[in-house]
Amino acid sequence: MEIILLQKVANLGSIGDRVQVKSGYARNFLLPQGKATLATADNIAKFEARRAELEKMALDELNEARGRAAKLTSIKLTLSAKTGGEGKLFGSIGVTDIVEALKQAGHEVERSEVRLPLGPIRQTGEHVVQLHLHTDVNVEIPVIIAAQE
Repeated sequence: MEIILLQKVANLGSIGDRVQVKSGYARNFLLPQGKATLATADNIAKFEARRAELEKMALDELNEARGRAAKLTSIKLTLSAKTGGEGKLFGSIGVTDIVEALKQAGHEVERSEVRLPLGPIRQTGEHVVQLHLHTDVNVEIPVIIAAQE
């Protein structure tokens, strides 16, 4: 299925690119989320008329994400959790815990923006959490897990 991208999509293309994708990916993900439209002659003409507007919106989103990233680079989260022997946690620290800690620190972050490359944190110590704020903007923040007293 041939589509026109209305915004940048990771590993697929940028605004205005005409790409071939599997029909399920287009029908279930790209089209409902407004990331793409079918590449018909009528839609191509509509896209070309709106191209400058879409590119300006994309640039605004990128600048907003870069601004958020600049604020988040100086953050160092410290969380405390109950631990057993040898620094193992009872349970784990997950995405929700990190989002709540960032919210308490005054930073609004969505759950979908937090990436835990090694899965939930199950040990005390220093760990790295990735925040995926935009297709082109990723921030790594250190998270220190301390034993609760």
